[in-house]
Amino acid sequence: MNALVRLGQAVRDAESSIPLLEITGEVVDVAPGSYRVSGLSPFLRLGDTVALNADGGGQLGEIVRIDRALATVKPFGNSLTARLGMPVSRRGLFTFRPDPSWKGRVINALGEPIDDGGPLLPGTGAPTSTIAEPPNALHRARVKSRIKTGIRAMDIFCPICAGQRIGIFAGSGVGKSTLLAMFAGAAGFDSVVIALVGERGREVREFVEESLGANRARAVTVVATGDESPMMRRMAPKTAMAVAENFRDRGESVLLIVDSVTRYAHAARDVALAAGEPAVARGYAPSVFSELPQLLERAGPGLEGSGTITGIFSVLVDGDDHNDPVADTIRGTLDGHIVLDRKIAIQGRYPAIDVLASLSRLAHQVWSPEQTTLVIRLREMIGRFEDTRDLRAMGGYQAGSDAELDQAVALVPRIYAALVQSPASGLSDDAFRDLATMLQKAK
Repeated sequence: MNALVRLGQAVRDAESSIPLLEITGEVVDVAPGSYRVSGLSPFLRLGDTVALNADGGGQLGEIVRIDRALATVKPFGNSLTARLGMPVSRRGLFTFRPDPSWKGRVINALGEPIDDGGPLLPGTGAPTSTIAEPPNALHRARVKSRIKTGIRAMDIFCPICAGQRIGIFAGSGVGKSTLLAMFAGAAGFDSVVIALVGERGREVREFVEESLGANRARAVTVVATGDESPMMRRMAPKTAMAVAENFRDRGESVLLIVDSVTRYAHAARDVALAAGEPAVARGYAPSVFSELPQLLERAGPGLEGSGTITGIFSVLVDGDDHNDPVADTIRGTLDGHIVLDRKIAIQGRYPAIDVLASLSRLAHQVWSPEQTTLVIRLREMIGRFEDTRDLRAMGGYQAGSDAELDQAVALVPRIYAALVQSPASGLSDDAFRDLATMLQKAK
């Protein structure tokens, strides 16, 4: 019966992919990374896909600009094979059918397998587009239930809820990927969807085989490496989001990890500039700042009765500048931000989370009154300890002159030691209990 169902689905797919009337145009202009087509403009919408020289297998591309006589196409492939006079066929919006059997697989931005697991089984539902609207704001479920990440610094100072969207803001080389791998091992999720955008090719296999490890069986990994075209890097987070939405609509609790949104913004900038948009802020075109919230808002809780997408979005701050326009836009859209500090990483404290600069906007729904009081007190002590670091280094501190500072000097190094954690040390079942136990042992 399953074979018959899939055969019927394959027939329906073929019917939808082979239109009764094929509309074609002709390549009239070729530029590095894009080409222009005549004869198709009246039949196209922005975001439609076209196939170059469809009779020979075709190179898929996306419409990024439409003029009265010409349409601009950015191909998904790296090698531009367009030549003057080549036929180009309209294909409509790109769609695919995610399926739970994809868990454990690695795919590219077009939903094609790039591992050794053989062909993907298509889902039996309606085709899914990578372009979608977020659920209606008034019909979305409320974010309430707590998620234990097992990361002590997170669960104590920046707890998250199912359906929350949070950003990991970090420069290069401060442990961002390791922290994301620890997130992927958190309990409480039915499935994990990971988008690796613009990553080094050598790191992909390491992440899938070592960082994910046993968690790979419940994860769908979407990969667009740094050497792939801007169109693939721009598509990868959207493909991952569409897969996560499919799982969410099945009632699952989904963890979505995108590493990194900054490289998605870089790819969107390349596409926007190719479409003729002006650069307005550090080289970014206006559409980049509208595309970012459109993508990020799709994560979160679904409609009442469906599942949730808990979004973890890494933000690579260029030159450790946390006021970069992209970082500012993302920070204002998400429900919290985790800041990784290079100074903390240099000290060898991982994860290098700056607990004073990090914030979860839904922490009040997670903490009990006692925990709220405790965390406020811990933050005060850490703040006092950091503010007087230079004073103590110069020998200007004398024990006994300030009781609160004495307490901070005695306890904060122990707190820092208690927050040190790595994938090898495992995740925590109760972060507050572990902190109390470690502080007791340190006495």
